[in-house]
Amino acid sequence: MIDQFINFVIRPPRADYNPEQYLWEKEFTLAGRQFKRQDLELTNARGHKLRCSHYLPSPFPEETPLPCVIYCHGNSGCRADANEAAVILLPSNITVFTLDFSGSGLSDGDYVSLGWHERDDLKIVVSYLRSERQISRIGLWGRSMGAVTSLLYGAEDPSIAGMVLDSAFSNLFDLMMELVDVYKIRLPKFTVKMAVQYMRRVIQKKAKFDIMDLNCLKVAPKTFIPALFGHASEDKFIQPHHSDLIFKSYAGDKNVIKFDGDHNSSRPQFYYDSVSIFFFNVLRPPQISSACSSKLEKYYDLGDLKVGAGMDESLLYEIITGIETESTNVPSSSSAAPRVLMTKPVSELVSEVAPLARLDPMLTRNIRPDSDEQSNSQDKPNGQSDECCSYTSSNRESWGRCSSLGGSDEESSAECTAANNGNQVTLDVLATPLKGTQQKSSGPPKEEKKKQKKQKKQKKRDSTTPKPKHEKLEKLEALSKRLRLCILKRVSHRRQGST
Repeated sequence: MIDQFINFVIRPPRADYNPEQYLWEKEFTLAGRQFKRQDLELTNARGHKLRCSHYLPSPFPEETPLPCVIYCHGNSGCRADANEAAVILLPSNITVFTLDFSGSGLSDGDYVSLGWHERDDLKIVVSYLRSERQISRIGLWGRSMGAVTSLLYGAEDPSIAGMVLDSAFSNLFDLMMELVDVYKIRLPKFTVKMAVQYMRRVIQKKAKFDIMDLNCLKVAPKTFIPALFGHASEDKFIQPHHSDLIFKSYAGDKNVIKFDGDHNSSRPQFYYDSVSIFFFNVLRPPQISSACSSKLEKYYDLGDLKVGAGMDESLLYEIITGIETESTNVPSSSSAAPRVLMTKPVSELVSEVAPLARLDPMLTRNIRPDSDEQSNSQDKPNGQSDECCSYTSSNRESWGRCSSLGGSDEESSAECTAANNGNQVTLDVLATPLKGTQQKSSGPPKEEKKKQKKQKKQKKRDSTTPKPKHEKLEKLEALSKRLRLCILKRVSHRRQGST
């Protein structure tokens, strides 16, 4: 029985697993972003090889170091225990490093030490990360044995930014005495103490550490790293009062969370949310935009939209037709709908949109100069502006219906007027990004004719005037917004005279 109890401490069941099956893939997608798993081996001071994995963004942002959280598994644990940590932290631009401690998982070693030698393994990992210029701040997240390991190492390295300590024990000797009662080993107290002393000598001979030295209450008062404690209220293996004792004597900034469950149960979502917020505050990860690097490319990015998944492809063909028509300089007075070969796949047509727009230097040739915009803005009714197409419930449906990319200016203006039922909303930039629509004047017919003549003359001058780059980007952004709304919201979109 005593030998079984000794193995229970220093030689628990070992996790034997296949990394390709139980870890995240080499390349995987999480929250719409690409990440990778980088496997490596480190050697500790005792010559044992440690199998490690580092979860990183793919590609890694240039000249922007990211913080890292080292996940320390518990007794009988392995690297696979860090899968949940990766899900929680990677979307916040926090990388995750995990390892099999010596004597655990696929790493070398015959025995575990419940935190004593694991502290030296953790030191090797921290040294490796410090040598990497890609890593900025470092945090520790430990569970059970891993929490004790983090606390013992944190007392030696104050440069650690923060620690999450889940189900740590305060003193190994007291824990072993409690387990005698938990597992109902009916022996007199003096007999148990003698047995523990015998176990102490055997463990010291085999695993090379003294169980009396594993006392977190000795290091907690001299540790000042911000810490978040967590413990399950029904934990019978390491009872909650262990965390309470450490928390009471801990010298640094601290907080504690209690939740339902036992020692090995999955943690609730609110606990993971608290962990995510804690590491975000102490590690301060940089805010890296997940958008495309090119300003022009982001306007054609449809996000996670999958072409052909219940989408109205005829609508997409029609929108792309308008873009291609504009790039080939079809006269704006034409009311006939352009044609697109329906044999091409939609995804191929979407990929052709960006090159067409970029290669056409006159894509925004109908944009008026600043002086003309100022004069036209004075003629508009109060409360309206150039980009006055709002997304309110009163005109959302008419916005999708009247904004025809391939139709003429007169058609768009007439349809918008009928759809808005007298609301006099001018759809200029957002409604038809590639064409300049003209607002119908409410004045006498003579004045209207004069304005039309003046506008035609201005259009001829504008066709030869180069346009600023920022105006082109604004037009393209408006086009992208409209393309997204038309596809995702499935707006009813019809073109008069289409074939």
